[in-house]
Amino acid sequence: MQVAIPHQLGREEVRRRLRGSSHEIADAIPGGMADVETDWPSEDRMTMAIKVMGQHLAGYIDIAEDQVVFFMDLPPALSFIKPIVEGAIRQGGQKLLAPPPAE
Repeated sequence: MQVAIPHQLGREEVRRRLRGSSHEIADAIPGGMADVETDWPSEDRMTMAIKVMGQHLAGYIDIAEDQVVFFMDLPPALSFIKPIVEGAIRQGGQKLLAPPPAE
């Protein structure tokens, strides 16, 4: 599954925002019982290892100048929730890219 979210922030700003909010990814996953680990194997890719509903999911986010693309491998047992996951990625992705609240 692949979900692209356009932005006008530039790569550097997207990297900064994703690094600052990656701990919130689990909050965007439906059901609220996910464990998410992230890593940055390269400057423009953040990998994710997700444990949810007894399943282990792998995914990553690629950062481009004008969009971020979320890639997620859904096992066949969870394919029925693909529309829910896509919606959550779109909503959660926008939240992750949003500027931090002013203090």
